[in-house]
Amino acid sequence: MTVDVTEAITRAHHEEWARVVAALTRRFGDLDVAEDAAAEAFATAVERWPRDGVPVNPGGWLTTTANRRAIDRLRRESKRGEKQRAAVMWHDDDPAPPLGAVEDERLRLIFTCCHPALAPETRVALTLRMVGGLTVPEIARAFLVQEPTMGQRITRAKAKIKAARIPYRVPSAQDLPARVSGVLAVLFLVFNEGYLATGPGTDPVRADLTAEAIRLTRLVRAQLPDDGEVAGLLALMLLTEARRLARVSPDGELIPLDRQDRTAWDSSLVAEGHALVRERLASGEAPGRYQVLAAINAVHTSAREARDTDWSQIVALYDQLVRLDPSPVVALNRAVAVAELDGPEVALATVDQLGGALAGYHAFHATRAELLRRLGRADGARAAYDDAIGLAGNTAETAYLTRRRDELGSVTPGRPPSS
Repeated sequence: MTVDVTEAITRAHHEEWARVVAALTRRFGDLDVAEDAAAEAFATAVERWPRDGVPVNPGGWLTTTANRRAIDRLRRESKRGEKQRAAVMWHDDDPAPPLGAVEDERLRLIFTCCHPALAPETRVALTLRMVGGLTVPEIARAFLVQEPTMGQRITRAKAKIKAARIPYRVPSAQDLPARVSGVLAVLFLVFNEGYLATGPGTDPVRADLTAEAIRLTRLVRAQLPDDGEVAGLLALMLLTEARRLARVSPDGELIPLDRQDRTAWDSSLVAEGHALVRERLASGEAPGRYQVLAAINAVHTSAREARDTDWSQIVALYDQLVRLDPSPVVALNRAVAVAELDGPEVALATVDQLGGALAGYHAFHATRAELLRRLGRADGARAAYDDAIGLAGNTAETAYLTRRRDELGSVTPGRPPSS
């Protein structure tokens, strides 16, 4: 197989998998049939395209081939009269009736995979498989479970969709806002798992997962261009992804934002993220959670150097975010910004009040460690670093926290650390 054909098949899988699966799901009403037929179509492409050449319309070729494979499968199944009748749908040239607020097959598929009747972790896995085209082994590695366990999780989810007769459609206009929030939550979880991958032996950053989350969010954005939170999430992802190459050192250690080489940031992603933030500001609409998070990241990425960061603006944005999402994690992140504006002692007083809610959260202990370090309280900082290291699941974070702890040496409490 030539390099050009290999690249064409890879590109087609990336661009067309969700379209093919979505089209077959609507036509046959069965995720298993759609998934298997799509996989067979791509396998056929691997066999035929090197010999016959890449089709002018790869997506059309794959969809037609997958449809034929699905019909062949249904016809082979004995005593399945209902499914055989469903196969006749392939010959129906009439357009599908309107099923929701937006008519896009891939968007319907995303909403089906993210239906609230499914458990949150199942929604993520099913979305990655059916919409993202990731294999079961890839998804299992991403979420640190055994392949059979992940396979069973996805199989049970598809069975539940069938048994509960979960409709394959975009919600009606009045239900769409509530359902969109669930879809965005799934996409954000996918992005975060890539941005801060967990588990021993795992790469500290999973660029494939962050890229897939951005791709799927772009898809939702294309279909819902006026939704502010969709735009906000996309901006947040882009501004975060822009810093990826600067976040981890060559020896695998996390590099904090204030120490990153800002010339290594992806300027095109920064520009696109900033444009989305400005667009939402110009709309005059009250921002939601993702829009405020994107605005915070826009302030960070606007500073040419860390010392130029407008911390007063960031604190003001966190004040706004606290009103939208009064969670302990948001309060912790706000305290980090307060430390830059009002000093570590003020911030530490706030952080210590969060201990009950965030005792099992590694970032809480890492934040305390850094604040105690700045206050010269080495013993307390060392203990907090130990707690953070014990809870951190990301290898780059663990390496960074370990070095920071070991740098404390024998600093006397109450005196500034030597580093």
